[in-house]
Amino acid sequence: MADRILTDTRIHRAPDCAITCREHICLIVALSPPIALSNADKLDAVRRLDQFRQWGSLDEKRYCLVCGKIITGQQIQIAGGTRGNGPLRLSCPTVRCNSIPMDWVLPTDEILATVEMMVAEERKAAVRAAASRSNGGRQRADSGHSGIASQLRKFALHFKRAS
Repeated sequence: MADRILTDTRIHRAPDCAITCREHICLIVALSPPIALSNADKLDAVRRLDQFRQWGSLDEKRYCLVCGKIITGQQIQIAGGTRGNGPLRLSCPTVRCNSIPMDWVLPTDEILATVEMMVAEERKAAVRAAASRSNGGRQRADSGHSGIASQLRKFALHFKRAS
């Protein structure tokens, strides 16, 4: 049996589930749009879907740890359902923030003060940028400090100073 020579050549075929990028086409998966609910139905859904915190009303506020914004129950987006993509789910209303209830905390006085200070800093930066543009100055595209990493570093810095 050792003297047999196998002449079969290896056949290479990608599996059916393989993704091939021949034409460099970018496919974007669109999330299901938010569902419009009455206030009573939305409060019921928020209470049922947020397993981490209690909701007394839609006017209550939460601090999103991902985007650094204060959000209310009114602003929270509800998507999915029987006609959507699977079960109902809650998400942050901030553009490009995909946080979920686990990422939302009750805003303490310290958090509110920090957020207010960050907003004031953003306003000052916007005024300086507008002034430099009106004076004919050019601003670098990457000079803004509004990225999420920068915001989180600033936020964490306040806690380090307090301790």
